[in-house]
Amino acid sequence: MPAYIEQFRLPRYREIPDVGLYLDQTVKYINRFLTPLGCMEITSSMVSNYVKKGYISSPVHKQYDAEQIAYLFFISVAKSVLSMENIARLFTMQKRMYNAEIAYDFFCDELENMLQYTFGLKEQIDEVGTPEDRSETKAMLRSTIIAVTHIIYLSSRFEQMKTAEAPADAP
Repeated sequence: MPAYIEQFRLPRYREIPDVGLYLDQTVKYINRFLTPLGCMEITSSMVSNYVKKGYISSPVHKQYDAEQIAYLFFISVAKSVLSMENIARLFTMQKRMYNAEIAYDFFCDELENMLQYTFGLKEQIDEVGTPEDRSETKAMLRSTIIAVTHIIYLSSRFEQMKTAEAPADAP
């Protein structure tokens, strides 16, 4: 089991810089957290495209705020299992029920929860949120995260196999 899973933690909404980050800073900030997972990086051109297509709002004075960055974290993770159309549908569903801070922090908790479970660091999945919180939106988010964590797990295992199979004297 990769050690980075034990230490993995996304910044919570209130921890995301609220001073506004320029495009390159935003990309570096997001990738710094997601790169250890091995399968989801974001580029400047991707972010610009998400703005152009209306998936996230335009930056103010070329700076991205906490809400835009939170949405970009989710897009970066979810795009490995969902189309952008379906990600946009989840955003629409979420906005009807929760503000960006609540939705993003739930996403972080659920992703970390599922990673810990999928990699065998805990024996059961924690129930994130409260019983009153049950909704179709949360069920769909959990299903998305389950799919993502399984992709991360499989990629990690195949990478370990590849490393183990490599000849000892290979460059």
